[in-house]
Amino acid sequence: MSTVHVDLSAELLELADMSKASPAQTAAKLIALELFREERVSLGKAAELAGMALDDFMTLTAEHAIPLHYTAADWRDDHQAARKLAQ
Repeated sequence: MSTVHVDLSAELLELADMSKASPAQTAAKLIALELFREERVSLGKAAELAGMALDDFMTLTAEHAIPLHYTAADWRDDHQAARKLAQ
């Protein structure tokens, strides 16, 4: 994976309210959140881009009031996959 270096003001990172993480981690999390919110990436891909475990990223989406975009079709697919695994 290639990397890009970006200059950000300290104020911007403070306003992002993720000061416990490094600036790079903060930016990655916020960009991944926005990509997921816009439905440009899946939940799993967003978690990967943010460098987080899936359950931690799900918690982050809840903290930012971003819905999980889980549809009835997703439920049917998951239900069908679970039934196959149970056999």
